Amino acid sequence: MGEGWQRLLSEIGRFAAVGGIATFVAFLIFNFLVHGLYVTDDPWLPGHPVTAFVIANFVGMLISYRLSRQWTFKHRPPQHADGGRTAYFVINSVTMVIPMATLWMSRNLLGLDDPVSDNLSGVVIGQLLGQVARFYLFRTYVFPRPAHLDPLRPWAGNEADNQARDAGATGTSTSGRVPPAGPGAAAG
Repeated sequence: MGEGWQRLLSEIGRFAAVGGIATFVAFLIFNFLVHGLYVTDDPWLPGHPVTAFVIANFVGMLISYRLSRQWTFKHRPPQHADGGRTAYFVINSVTMVIPMATLWMSRNLLGLDDPVSDNLSGVVIGQLLGQVARFYLFRTYVFPRPAHLDPLRPWAGNEADNQARDAGATGTSTSGRVPPAGPGAAAG
């Protein structure tokens, strides 16, 4: 297996671990808010599972960003001035629609409102689908692969600039004229 595939599998494994931690925290918060989580018989948001899901997953999102930045994608330097936080939270917010939709369908279309159905539809199925979408989007837009510059060509600009510099280094130019020999050379 090539180095690129090994790196991809390593990222997938770390991303899954981070997602597992964030999902577990969101799971606990969601179940506390909607079902009481065996802590209270009077849950705070029993009739509002989607609201509770958003709150729980916002907390999970904060945990997920920190672990993704420091562990999963630590070898990919941020490409945005804010370290990718804005793009990360926008992508998380947009992809949160996936598990929210599966939870809504379970509750409203299938009429299932027990804890097992809520967790299976929102936390397991919805989050798994959301994780796949987020992994692709985070790798593409938040933590893109760093650009590797050729150490022998530190200017590594656009191709026209490179050709002009290469031509200057070899003593010829694209116009066919030979450049001056040095700083004190007369203009030709």
